[in-house]
Amino acid sequence: MSAAQRRPWLAFALTTVLLWGLWGALSPLSAAHGFPDTLVYCVWALTMLPPALYVLWRNGWRLERSPRAIGYGLTIGLLGAGGQMLLFHTLTVGPAYFVFPIISLSPVVTIALSFLLLRERTGWQGTLGIVLALLALPLLDLSFGRGSGGGLGWFLQSLLIMLAWGVQAFFMKLANDSVRAESIFAYMTLGALLLAPVALAMTDWRQPINTGLDGPWMTAAIQLLNAVGAATLVYAFRYGKAIVVAPLSNAGAPLVTAVLALLFASVVPGPLKTVGLALALIASLLLVLEPERAPPPSSP
Repeated sequence: MSAAQRRPWLAFALTTVLLWGLWGALSPLSAAHGFPDTLVYCVWALTMLPPALYVLWRNGWRLERSPRAIGYGLTIGLLGAGGQMLLFHTLTVGPAYFVFPIISLSPVVTIALSFLLLRERTGWQGTLGIVLALLALPLLDLSFGRGSGGGLGWFLQSLLIMLAWGVQAFFMKLANDSVRAESIFAYMTLGALLLAPVALAMTDWRQPINTGLDGPWMTAAIQLLNAVGAATLVYAFRYGKAIVVAPLSNAGAPLVTAVLALLFASVVPGPLKTVGLALALIASLLLVLEPERAPPPSSP
């Protein structure tokens, strides 16, 4: 039996890491070509449709319609999309170099909830990988950018985004215990689309907006990487432990982004990011190589 067959979560998690890493390297191109973030959100929501339709087709168009499936799927979708919407506003009032390190700690929430409520455990190797990943994440996201203060409102909003994305990952794992992954992703897509009118309302239509090939069309190609990565992440949580999948995907994707930036743009990371990249690399290897632990025998 191959490693992919024995550990299917790993193939899905690594696919997410690669897709999100490439997405992270390309995503700044949209704003650089005059396409605002709020419209990027709308395009992203639309790019969720192709993978959603594909996984439903692969599943024989079986969409679960139980209150549980709808509730879990919409909760996951709205938590992720709502966090993204709040991020747009947070970056206008707070410094990005503080906002992103706070948000990057969302796996802490996922790990805590999974440890306490799902009783997930891992060996010493996985535990060390989780700790190193959590140490690496703030360093990887130290990005100096726009924003110049605005009181503590941005700090509270950053905490809310961190909480939303951490809880989202927990629910993604929890939902997979009773709902098909295909249905989860379909309702996630619906949740993202429901917030698109809000993004449209937040758009400053007075500014020039690029509607050419390097505007919405290039953005769609870039955001499709994110959407497909989100679909494979659902499957990673379906087969793997949240306490391993969450830190691996959150630490691995920036690592790929940094490598691509170094290869294609000759962008050399600073000392702190270099340390973060080294920690992320070690953490990813530890999490990937962590031996599977057999589930405890059920009581008679």
